[in-house]
Amino acid sequence: MPETILETGHPARRRIMAVMASSVILAVALVAAVNLAIPTLAASDLRPTQSQILWIVDAYVIVFACLLVPAGAAGDRFGRKGVLLAGLAVFAAGCLLAALAPDVGTLIAARAVSGAGAAMVMPASLAVTVGVYPQGERGQAVAAWTAATGAAGVLGNVGGGLVMQYLPWRALFGVPVLLAAVLAVLVAVLVPRAERHPATLDLPGTALLTAASVALLTGVIEGPEAGWGSALVLCAFGAGAVLFALFVVHQLRAAAPLLDPRLFAAARLRAGTLGVAVTFFGLFAMFFVNARYLQDVKGFSPLLTGLAILPLTIPMIVLSRRSARFPPRAAVRAGLAGIVAGLLLLSFADAALPYPVYAVGLLVMGAAMGLCLPVLSHEIMAALPRERAGLGSGLNSATRELGSAAGVAVMGTVTATHGMGAGYRVVAVVVLAGALLVAHWLRSGARGSA
Repeated sequence: MPETILETGHPARRRIMAVMASSVILAVALVAAVNLAIPTLAASDLRPTQSQILWIVDAYVIVFACLLVPAGAAGDRFGRKGVLLAGLAVFAAGCLLAALAPDVGTLIAARAVSGAGAAMVMPASLAVTVGVYPQGERGQAVAAWTAATGAAGVLGNVGGGLVMQYLPWRALFGVPVLLAAVLAVLVAVLVPRAERHPATLDLPGTALLTAASVALLTGVIEGPEAGWGSALVLCAFGAGAVLFALFVVHQLRAAAPLLDPRLFAAARLRAGTLGVAVTFFGLFAMFFVNARYLQDVKGFSPLLTGLAILPLTIPMIVLSRRSARFPPRAAVRAGLAGIVAGLLLLSFADAALPYPVYAVGLLVMGAAMGLCLPVLSHEIMAALPRERAGLGSGLNSATRELGSAAGVAVMGTVTATHGMGAGYRVVAVVVLAGALLVAHWLRSGARGSA
């Protein structure tokens, strides 16, 4: 990239920013939108089982999460524009395959392909955004990009509801193909090529982390149908534990590890990553059952279901912008406690519960997330040296997606055997346990930096 652009910014930087924000919104929105299709998918000619429905949701999220950090390194090594274009192409190919899927297995595989494309899009879009703005404007540009990721959940719910209201479920995957194609053309025309930088891709570490995560999710998801004592489930949990151990050993020995475990000696980093993980664990557990509850139990249309999530998103956006006014540790404690309270309120939802009462639980969760998420994300970034900012951004995003995948798996598993109320209460207990650890580590981190 020419030196003058680095100093003054690209002349088309606002248009490029709009394309980058749209790209990341498309990638993240599909995580939320697919939950609105669950009631329709369950009744479709594919006839998915409960565990297959969980895989339809989680195949995208788990691949997305595990490939975020290496995808960021790939952008540095091979060029951010090229990786972004490749990511949009892979994302679109996966969505097209999902729209045409003749059976559940193909649909799940297609979702995994789309997740790989989304993982390429997310870090490349942020890197391009930073690269086209001058130094003095980069903070605002990053804030706008971050706001786009937050808005994606709202747009995913509303847009998904709109599609599901008037079109068959296959259109939920067909529409993103067209959107990705338009964005790819805009990227090709607008985005300048930037210098490439040396970056090591830890492919063995990536493979071990992905395989370990999939193995553990297999145990959680397949437990209710296969039996918790079945060979499949026991082997899945055993393989997951062994693969995670091998991942840690490899990271300690690798010259350029994907994620050096020694970094987690910093209490602030542990607190930030666990806090983000349990926050999204609770949020996506709620997303997974929200659409089925509102459509199947309350009789809401898909569009109304998408709009019904607004009581969660509005306070989250408002308080996120004002979270810096509150003491950080108090904001985290109040936020995580509020998520637990919101989950417990929602656990009482049944056919007789009026929607305004249900909306109170959403309001509490949204306000709580707005309080704690910005602080937790800051803790991750502040715990790492400035030159590791790329790793911090990738770790923040990967932790969020891993927490989301685990939340969907646990909520779906408990709900299948004990009902939605029990699912909410189990999720609330997990979030509470994580919150207590986060509070402890934040105190330790404050003492260590004093």
